[in-house]
Amino acid sequence: MRLTKIYTKVGDKGMTCLANGTKVPKYHLRIEAYGTVDELNSFTGLLRDQLQQMEQHKAIACIAELMVRLRLIQNELFDVGGELATPVESLNTARQQVVSHESVSRLEKEMDEYNDGLEPLMNFVLPGGHPANSLAHVVRTVCRRAERSVVALANEESVREEVSIYLNRLSDWFFVVGRVISREACVPEILWQQKGKNAPAV
Repeated sequence: MRLTKIYTKVGDKGMTCLANGTKVPKYHLRIEAYGTVDELNSFTGLLRDQLQQMEQHKAIACIAELMVRLRLIQNELFDVGGELATPVESLNTARQQVVSHESVSRLEKEMDEYNDGLEPLMNFVLPGGHPANSLAHVVRTVCRRAERSVVALANEESVREEVSIYLNRLSDWFFVVGRVISREACVPEILWQQKGKNAPAV
């Protein structure tokens, strides 16, 4: 693929083309779904850049590994976007890269590994304490919105279930990663204060 011209003027009238050439309005559920996945990918890249700054200040093996995993996720999100841009009747999973149940299993395995090294969570945590932690939660919430967009689309058109399952696990993955970042940055987690019942974190 060679992109020689970025602007096409095709969308000037509020319409755009799907991967199979079908024209749809830009507010179409399918456009909303893969547009939100594109936004998610952008924030994931920003999180990776934030972690790279952490690694430059202090060599942290866990952060270096996390950055590699984030790069893989960015590629998978690009695959998700490509799939959502393709109506299911035109999708060829034998030729087009798509997320699979194996992708979901990998996220679950990584979450289990991370959780083994974390203190048990006794209360809800609030985003914050370190910029990378806060950004991980931004990514998590955008991922949840992407999942909702895909579910809305799947209610109207056929979408492989692997896509919404992947996004669901990925949002959980970012939650766990937020906790890992706090641990590696040596900052305390900020606990939700339920009407003064919980002592504030020092």
